[in-house]
Amino acid sequence: MRFPDYPFTPHRFEVRPGIAMSFLDEGPRDGEVVVMLHGNPSWSYYWRHLVLGLRDRYRCIVPDHVGMGLSDRPDDGPQAQPRYDYTLQSRIDDLAALLQHLGIDGPVTLALHDWGGAIGFGWALRDPARVRRLIITNTGAFPLPAGKRFPRRLALGRDSRLGGWLIRRFNLFARGAAHLGTVRRLPKAVRAAYSQVYDGWDRAIATVRFMQDIPLHDGDRAMPLVQAMAQALPGYADRPALLAWGLRDFVFDQHFLDGFRAALPQAEVHAFADAGHYVLEDKHEVLVPRMRAFLQQHPL
Repeated sequence: MRFPDYPFTPHRFEVRPGIAMSFLDEGPRDGEVVVMLHGNPSWSYYWRHLVLGLRDRYRCIVPDHVGMGLSDRPDDGPQAQPRYDYTLQSRIDDLAALLQHLGIDGPVTLALHDWGGAIGFGWALRDPARVRRLIITNTGAFPLPAGKRFPRRLALGRDSRLGGWLIRRFNLFARGAAHLGTVRRLPKAVRAAYSQVYDGWDRAIATVRFMQDIPLHDGDRAMPLVQAMAQALPGYADRPALLAWGLRDFVFDQHFLDGFRAALPQAEVHAFADAGHYVLEDKHEVLVPRMRAFLQQHPL
C-alpha cells in the first residue's frame, strides 16, 4: 500500500518476542534526536510533514505503536501466542526498548500527539533530564480536567461491549477520525491512509484497546501513571516548549490546552480556531516551519 506524502522506508524491530514494531529513522545519525509519538487512531503518518521538514538536519524517530500503522497486530487473548497487553505501560516499555535498540541514550526532543503525550511523558518519568525540548499537539498528560465532560463517542468504545464490537468490526473510529479530525477536508487518499491500515477485525484491535485504557477513575490501570506524569509536568517549565493546538478538537480541547499552559507558562503557543484534532493536517504549512525555527532557536 502506498501513502501520499510518505516517501519513507520504515524499519522493523522485534520489540517483544514474535512482535515487530515498525518505525521511521530519518535524518543524520549524529543529528539532534526528535522522537515523534502518535496517538489513536493514527500512526506515524500523522508526523510525515514534520519529518519531511526536519530530516535534513534532525534525526527523526517515529514509531508505530504495536497494533497501529505498519506494526504487528498481536492478539491479547489469554491463549494468544504471541500475546500483547494493550496498556499504557506496555507502550512506554516499547518506546524504551526501541530507543535502547537504536543506541539513543542521550538528550531528546519529544513531539507528542493524542496518546503520544501519555506515552512520552510516561517514558520521561524514568529520566526527565533527557527531555530537552517539547513539541505538544492536542494531547494530554494529566487526568480529565475539571469541567471537561468525557465525550460520548469515546464512552461508546471505552464502556460499551457492543460499541467496542461495532468500532472494531466496522473500523468506525479510524474512519470517523479521518473525516472529523480536521476542519480542512482531506483528500480521499489521505483519509484512506489514516483509516485503511485498520480495516478488518484483527487490524483494528488497538483502536479499541486504546479507548478501553483511557484512565478516568481510581483503579483504572493507567491512572497511577497519568497522576505521576501530571505531578511531574511543571518540572518541565524550565525547558523550551511549543504548544500547537487545534481548538475544534472534541476531546483535547481548550481544557487540555489550558492545563499545559498552566504547567508550562513560558511555552510558545499556537492555537487555531480553524483546526481540529489532527492539527498538523490542518496547519502543517504554518506549523512545520515554526517548529523547525523553534528547534533552531533552542539548540541542545
